[in-house]
Amino acid sequence: MRKFSLMVVLGMVFLSIIGVANQKLIINSYMSDPAPRKVFAELVNQFKALHPDYDVTVNTFAHEDFKTLLRTWLNSSNAPDVVTWFAGERMRYFASKGLLEPLDDVFKDNFELYFPAAFKSASEYNGHIYFVPLSWYWWGVYYRKSIFEKLGLKVPITWWQFKETCEKLKKAGYIPITIGTKYLWTAAGWFDYLDMRINGLDYHMKLTAGKIPYTDEGVKKVFEYWKQLIDAGYFISNHTSYSWQEAANFLFTGKAAMYLMGQFIRDVAPKDVVNDLGFFRFPIINGNVGLYEDTPIDGFMIPARASHKDAAKVFLKFIASKEAQEFFASHLGRLAANKSVPAPDLSARKGLDMILKSDGVMQFYDRDTNPQMATAGMNAFVEFMVYPDRVNSILKNLEMQRERIYKIHK
Repeated sequence: MRKFSLMVVLGMVFLSIIGVANQKLIINSYMSDPAPRKVFAELVNQFKALHPDYDVTVNTFAHEDFKTLLRTWLNSSNAPDVVTWFAGERMRYFASKGLLEPLDDVFKDNFELYFPAAFKSASEYNGHIYFVPLSWYWWGVYYRKSIFEKLGLKVPITWWQFKETCEKLKKAGYIPITIGTKYLWTAAGWFDYLDMRINGLDYHMKLTAGKIPYTDEGVKKVFEYWKQLIDAGYFISNHTSYSWQEAANFLFTGKAAMYLMGQFIRDVAPKDVVNDLGFFRFPIINGNVGLYEDTPIDGFMIPARASHKDAAKVFLKFIASKEAQEFFASHLGRLAANKSVPAPDLSARKGLDMILKSDGVMQFYDRDTNPQMATAGMNAFVEFMVYPDRVNSILKNLEMQRERIYKIHK
């Protein structure tokens, strides 16, 4: 037995000498919720079965920790080979700093053979691809169908119908809207939708690009509508104490009836609740403004300082494939980025139909604006939800931040 072991070791040494030893591949992932973590692990196993000469290590980090650590990794001489991340400005910011590896050779100018043409602008910077999309999802107002049925409520279409629904839920003893703002970004969803419904997509994109003051009348109007819900007591109390998952438990246990959230809420829903979750389009406020939606795209990047870039590109080529994307999407109810993959279930088909019937889409507030501005903005949104009467000082401070970050001199 010892002789056999020695032969194996000598064989591995020999293979290493002639260059056949396993190639390393380090992947840092934010897929820490149980369902996506499990599906991604299975996807990596499929890759390893196709490429047994690759030694793959996946390091998984809590989502919020990952966001903080990524900057450190990208600037490190010991950077991982592949990292999960977001399309749009969040990716472009790092690309503009020279911290990402161009991926043009992965697709050889065939990006649009894999993905919709609309995804290209969200995946490139300065004419080069830096991001490989894996999946995308829609946002909507998720609700408990059984509660609506019990109270005889219809899905609201307009803002006024939405407020009437909230009032009926409150009178019946339910929390109309749950939200967890411990990690800030959930409040940005409310800002996005209110701004898009009141001022439209073009206005919103100019705002996130730093071209419109936060003291503009259009922005003030957003907070006036938001304040209607806060003053009426429609949001859950102590929301700053809860993460988005903890806040979701109020929906799952039937204490709350609605939650403005992305499709991934189904990842953490108990099996006996999933089929009782419906969703509807964020209500119409101004009938003269188009229907716009948040559709964030998730995927992968290669750090410029990665040690095993060739192996990383082989992995991303696999990730872009119809087979890999269909596996991921079908197990999580996502919409695959690969345009050859159909919507996996009824809920996803409904979400896709909603997006196809929209007048335009964006990523998300913190994915479409400068990272410093996003942090300032999201802190301000949560402060407003807790102290709505401070709105004027909050907006003045936000405008000061905009002028500083975008170097605007009056």
